[in-house]
Amino acid sequence: KMNKGASEASAFADEFMPLAAGFAGADICLCVPFVHLQALGEKLKGTNVGLGAQNVHYEAQGAFTGEISCAMLAEAGAKYVIIGHSERRAYFHETDEIINKKMRAAIAARLYPILCVGEKLDERESGTERQVVQDQLESALAGVATEDLRRMTVAYEPVWAIGTGRAALPAQAREMCAHIRSVIGDMYGAAASGGTRCIYGGSVNPATARDIMGNGDVDGALVGGASLDPREFAEIIKAAS
Repeated sequence: KMNKGASEASAFADEFMPLAAGFAGADICLCVPFVHLQALGEKLKGTNVGLGAQNVHYEAQGAFTGEISCAMLAEAGAKYVIIGHSERRAYFHETDEIINKKMRAAIAARLYPILCVGEKLDERESGTERQVVQDQLESALAGVATEDLRRMTVAYEPVWAIGTGRAALPAQAREMCAHIRSVIGDMYGAAASGGTRCIYGGSVNPATARDIMGNGDVDGALVGGASLDPREFAEIIKAAS
């Protein structure tokens, strides 16, 4: 998210990297603000921690003041990019069409998109959460080829759990990740469904991580506030690995 200046980000990496080095069995990625990509990219070279961005524009270049292209991310050392986060949808009015364009641009640029999907509280309470997530998936993946799905991670982030301290119950996370794979199976076939990495995000912390990821349906976590503390983040990675 929008946290840490340059000196804070550097100090975070210096403390976090030795902690992360012991988790060879987990894929770890730091998705940082644009201004930190170059510096942290240098620190992460040759380590077991990947580098990602929190957003990207779908055009390659042009009069899009303040935006960053896929090529710019790649040149700065980023491998991953978060697309469709609920805060981007809500605060910056990103539509399903925009998210689809970003997905296709990221894949074409050989980046690894982390696609966020998830329902609002009223949608969960009305029982429409599965349809909401299905609609988001189908829209985001329109025009994406089966062979390109291997580059994608789907992050289930229920909007009502992001930054609220109210994490989804392990069963809720497990059920939605299974539903996500079912939707992808209907779109692309069983092999694509089985190969889809599905992670959970939303008030993940060391106390909730093990229960949420302690089954075969949830492959990992997209961590928000808890990732700002190197030791707390390392505890979550420990639970995942």
